[in-house]
Amino acid sequence: MESISNRILNMEESATLKMANLAWQLKEEGKDIISLSLGEPDFDTPDFIKDAANKAIDNNFTHYPPVPGYKDVRESISKKFKRDNNLDYSVDQIVISTGAKHSLMNLCLALVNPGDEVVLPAPYWVSYMAMAKFAEGTPVELKTDITTDFKITAKQLDNALNEKSKLFIFSNPCNPSGSVYSEKELRELASIFEKYSNCYIVSDEIYELINFEGKNFSIGTIDSIKDRVITVNGVAKGFSMTGWRIGYIGAPLHVAKACTKLQGQFTSGANTIAQKATQVAVSESPERVSEMKQVFHKRRDLFVSLLKEIPGMKVNEPQGAFYVFPDISSFIGKKLDNKIIENVNDLSMSILAEVQVAITPGDAFGTPNNIRLSYANSDEQLREAASRLKSYFARLK
Repeated sequence: MESISNRILNMEESATLKMANLAWQLKEEGKDIISLSLGEPDFDTPDFIKDAANKAIDNNFTHYPPVPGYKDVRESISKKFKRDNNLDYSVDQIVISTGAKHSLMNLCLALVNPGDEVVLPAPYWVSYMAMAKFAEGTPVELKTDITTDFKITAKQLDNALNEKSKLFIFSNPCNPSGSVYSEKELRELASIFEKYSNCYIVSDEIYELINFEGKNFSIGTIDSIKDRVITVNGVAKGFSMTGWRIGYIGAPLHVAKACTKLQGQFTSGANTIAQKATQVAVSESPERVSEMKQVFHKRRDLFVSLLKEIPGMKVNEPQGAFYVFPDISSFIGKKLDNKIIENVNDLSMSILAEVQVAITPGDAFGTPNNIRLSYANSDEQLREAASRLKSYFARLK
């Protein structure tokens, strides 16, 4: 008798975590693995944030917090939204959760009924699809490719939306492509959303502080649709606080209340010490952590230039996050030592086995012609990884 529920049996494992776990196992076996698979800054949390956490421990912030988060922490997030994004969310419209991933799962479970359509521009972050399915929604993928910098058009959006469309979820800057929608492009999309009042727009802005084009534009500032926009953010990427597990939303009040109700039955309030550290992080000017963005910018330029030296690989220039998302379709169907590379998964596993570089296959993000490479790594490791990849692809016939 099968004891595991169908909902778990039918759920796909996170491709990014799967590849990261495999890389960790091989490293433990003594293999010289270069991991470009996991989306984590390679910086430590800044000292001023760690000092705030230590102070919170000394001040005994060690008891259960309110389910949506401490009021003063939510006040700080409200001010951050206004200061950095020109978004008006009251304290009651903000819910703090155990990471932005948790925030997104809350939203899917709070808003999606069986059969509701969840519209996902591809490439999408790997967990969007799993979350939509878990909530018994019907995923609708909008395909893009490298020729459009992996961004959808207003016409595509108009063709996809209908009376069944409940959620539209996208990340800006985008994981996995690093693409950034401009204000002009978001206003064009907003003109389509105006016609479909049944659809909520979820804007995942977790990478907002890693935008090489300047200040991130939030779609929630557009008056005609702002009452249906839910802004998701957190401290993991911009403040290098991945292990602290704090994310948050700014949402219409009824949505925030629904997420709080749900969270109250599943996890209750997020970690108290991490909340107080977050309060200090978001209260500071983004300039306080701008050095990390500058380092990522230099690494992007280095890594993109190296990848462009690989014949047959198509590479664009991502405007944000810390990923490159090259098109490798010209290599599918080729052979390595008489073994055919039939798809991007074959390619990824072959690269790991042959040259010990861990990457993430693009089909996990809805784009089977691509691979995701994280450049959250040292210049030395990026140079070595590019060298190994170049030697690998030269062997394909």
